[in-house]
Amino acid sequence: MRLRPFVLHAFVATLAAASFAAPAIPVRITIDAAARGHAVSPMLHGLFFEDINYAADGGLYAELVQNRSFEHDEALFSWGTVSRGADGQVTIETAQPLNERNPHYARLAVRAPGRGFGLANYGFGGLPVAAGETYFVSLRARGQLAAPTPGPATAQPALQVILEDETGRRLGACALATPTTEWSKLEGTFKASGPATNGRLVVLVNAPGQVDVDVVSLFPEKTFHGRRNGVRADLGQMLADLKPAFLRFPGGCIVEGKDLANRYQWKDTIGDIAERRQNWSRWRDAIRNQTAPQYYQTYGLGFFEYFQLCEDLGAEPVPVLSCGMACQYQSGELVPLDQLDPYVQDALDLVEFANGPVTSTWGAKRAAMGHPAPFNLKYLGVGNEQWGEQYFPRYRAFHDALKARYPDLHIVTTAGPGVDDGSWKLAWDRFRSDTPADIVDEHYYRPPQWFLENASRYDAQPRPGPKVFAGEFAAHERDRRATLRAAVAEAAFMTGLLRNSDVVVMSAYAPLFARAGAIQWQPDLIWFDNTRVHATGSYHVQRLFSRNRPDVLVGLQIAGEPIRLTPLPAKEISTYGAAPLPPYHPASVPTVFAVAGIDRTAGELVVFLVNPFAEPRAATLDLRGVNGTNGRAVVLTSASADDTNTFAEPTRIAPREESFTRGTGPLVRELAPQSVTVLRLGL
Repeated sequence: MRLRPFVLHAFVATLAAASFAAPAIPVRITIDAAARGHAVSPMLHGLFFEDINYAADGGLYAELVQNRSFEHDEALFSWGTVSRGADGQVTIETAQPLNERNPHYARLAVRAPGRGFGLANYGFGGLPVAAGETYFVSLRARGQLAAPTPGPATAQPALQVILEDETGRRLGACALATPTTEWSKLEGTFKASGPATNGRLVVLVNAPGQVDVDVVSLFPEKTFHGRRNGVRADLGQMLADLKPAFLRFPGGCIVEGKDLANRYQWKDTIGDIAERRQNWSRWRDAIRNQTAPQYYQTYGLGFFEYFQLCEDLGAEPVPVLSCGMACQYQSGELVPLDQLDPYVQDALDLVEFANGPVTSTWGAKRAAMGHPAPFNLKYLGVGNEQWGEQYFPRYRAFHDALKARYPDLHIVTTAGPGVDDGSWKLAWDRFRSDTPADIVDEHYYRPPQWFLENASRYDAQPRPGPKVFAGEFAAHERDRRATLRAAVAEAAFMTGLLRNSDVVVMSAYAPLFARAGAIQWQPDLIWFDNTRVHATGSYHVQRLFSRNRPDVLVGLQIAGEPIRLTPLPAKEISTYGAAPLPPYHPASVPTVFAVAGIDRTAGELVVFLVNPFAEPRAATLDLRGVNGTNGRAVVLTSASADDTNTFAEPTRIAPREESFTRGTGPLVRELAPQSVTVLRLGL
């Protein structure tokens, strides 16, 4: 995804009324279950994860300590000195560090311990603590402490960690071993005696002397699938509930970086978390008036953890690597072609890390991290949203090297940041002529109406040739809210993706996560804070399509005149100012968006019906080759097209389930305004 230099409009009030006003007329839909079409891509519905909106550190990654290695520009960001009648000093040092990759550490020089001297970490806007839950704490330390002198701290261990609530009430504590003069890892465990929303973790020294501290970590025992360095249980479950076929990671623009030094380098993200070189986030200053100068990537959630998460989700991993081109909307830095080999080697090494035997160099590193079995990587992305002639020779170098060693690997290339403009056309011209491509990644951040008009965009796509990955899409309202209108428009578009899933083989909404109060981009699929999470209407749309994906399509015809919409202005459908090339898709759409298929495992007909208009539709479904009489329906709608879900009202837009009985004639259903309906009926 890219930053837009202008506000992307959706519908002004008059356009909304004109675009979504349609006569309340009946619609007749004929479905022939015996007229089997093409198989549906089993990879059609998946996820795209990028560390934007604090989606990784402070989000999906379950680490509770922020700036655990003191590597932020503001070295003590999220830390504060604790002095309980003590005399001491905190400094940041780099001499003889734990390692050279993250050289900063905190030095606690204690002259008189009083009731304790040390540091407190406040996490990401406060440490959330659940009563009765177990937490693991660890840190790296070295130093020399004298025997405690008589006084208030004498009865306390020389070094301890304490979990406190916002009032200073102790919720848990554990003594750590007394540090030696060499760096060592000290660990402890405690169970919280009470809850806290804005808690803090205190590292306390109770003896005179000096202690150096680094990599301070607090992890809940309860994570998704119980991983010790894993992801938040609630956020992981939100992903699992979507039943994703794949997970594309780690981006996005962070793959490219503001410059090449800032690019995402996967080798920095594996091994001991203390050895993973911290990087600043390209998103910290990418959006005007939304700077986050202390937005960093610790890489605690690294490629190994992404691969594990894919296993836990039952999803295919789709990693994306830098192709030697930094963000073209920022520095645009390029690696000269004669210096590209290390980048290509990184890609080859990644496949070996994922799939190689334990006797191989990178397979051995995977095994050393606790996973001797291969991850069975099948897909790899080369670049994110690159465009222009400079991309193709760089992509070709990756393609040829990867295919020579791994001929069965599916390589995902890019058509640029948008569709229908000159860069997109150039990419497709090349991929259909002199540049081989397996799967081409396309991105769409457009007004809701664009999604209605483009539900048919792949109907005429040439079937021989590269497949399409609708890799990032979201309907953008004028104010960027995740409205019901936007979700329903996305559903209409997804009927077209499903109908053309012989060529559109993968798709994903973007972005995936948004941390409340720390946003660089919206709308987003899932919103969270330290303790809560809620879905958007778009999340429910993704869930409906993913969990009801049929195996094969069947014949479907809609009777009725198409509806003519007021055409959108060119500026509203441009990509960062690049106008679409003519001809633009005509502004006419069907009175109902529909697609149907067969779920072979369940032995059921599955029908998707989307009504994006302001009036209900009286749908008469003529079902041929279907004998079932008892069915189930799931309907997603709300009182207003402008409705959104919030923490206060997390289920304002939510699906409801109901049963229905089919008589001897056609099945009649009323489709509510601005609604998505999924019907399932036995064959």
